[in-house]
Amino acid sequence: MRSCSAVKNLSIVSGDIGDYKRLACYHYRESRLGPFAAVFALWGAREAVGVIVYAMPIVGSELRSAATGDVFVGFDKKTQMSLINRNIRCISRVIIEPRYRGLGLASQLVRETMPKMNVPIVEAMAVMGMVNPFFEKAGMRAYTAPMPRRCVQMTEALSVVGIETNELVDTRRVQQKIGDLKKPESDFIELEIKKFLQGYGRRGKMLAGLERTRFLLSKLTFRPVYYIWFNKEMIGGIDYDKFDSFNIAG
Repeated sequence: MRSCSAVKNLSIVSGDIGDYKRLACYHYRESRLGPFAAVFALWGAREAVGVIVYAMPIVGSELRSAATGDVFVGFDKKTQMSLINRNIRCISRVIIEPRYRGLGLASQLVRETMPKMNVPIVEAMAVMGMVNPFFEKAGMRAYTAPMPRRCVQMTEALSVVGIETNELVDTRRVQQKIGDLKKPESDFIELEIKKFLQGYGRRGKMLAGLERTRFLLSKLTFRPVYYIWFNKEMIGGIDYDKFDSFNIAG
């Protein structure tokens, strides 16, 4: 983390829905928040500059099963739900005010609040996880589903014309690079984009421009990454590199 005097005065405290609402406009997802289990805020001198929201977990998750060795599988639905709710909390939102981004605060917020949930497992699902892996920096382990082949091909086509994976989060930059291309690169990438968008109905006929590029990148980056963290204070005697078995609260 680079030196910043403002960071020294920040502290993590129990928050509320008001802290989330103030910062919700800075999140890529819609601001509506469903039921939540806990909120923690990163406070500066006068106001919250970051927030993390924990929610109850969903019941079914293939990547969770892979990460835990199917430990929550094989029960009747009621028992399964009870076990999952007792042992897992899910990170629903992590938001840092733009002025404070790039300082490692998102990772700090995750790392320091996970133990406060007092459950064996904390999980998260992040659409932009491969581009901005702050969950991993906080100590979580990532599990990813294979990227669809057509997304791989489109990403490779963009790379051919000089647009790399780490740039796919910046719509304006990508659009500018596409607009600056000369023939034959411009013809090549236009054909690849049209082929890629054919599977999206009327979207496949979008005209070249910022909106089309925004839609294209939303499909390329929409590759959810599942993250999991095991609370070693609550789970003893397991191999954390294998995650093949552990005791859960019944």
